[in-house]
Amino acid sequence: MIAAKVIDNIWATRKAESLIGLKFMLVEVLGGIDAGRLMIAADTIGAGIGERVVVCTGSSARKMMNQDDVPIDAAIVGIIDEDCTF
Repeated sequence: MIAAKVIDNIWATRKAESLIGLKFMLVEVLGGIDAGRLMIAADTIGAGIGERVVVCTGSSARKMMNQDDVPIDAAIVGIIDEDCTF
């Protein structure tokens, strides 16, 4: 899992049918060797811009959608409540 900060919404009017209804957010990785890297994550919990979140990647992200055939590789699965240093 990765700690990240939500930067913005991502809008895609044309997308694969299995992605219809999903909300996408642009997140910036916090800490580690990938610090500052931007990625797009499906938002499963209603995170807002500016919030720090927990992102899972790979097959774990697909399992959050309860479908293995959804073409995503990152999903927001938690909002970080407590301050911590990265």
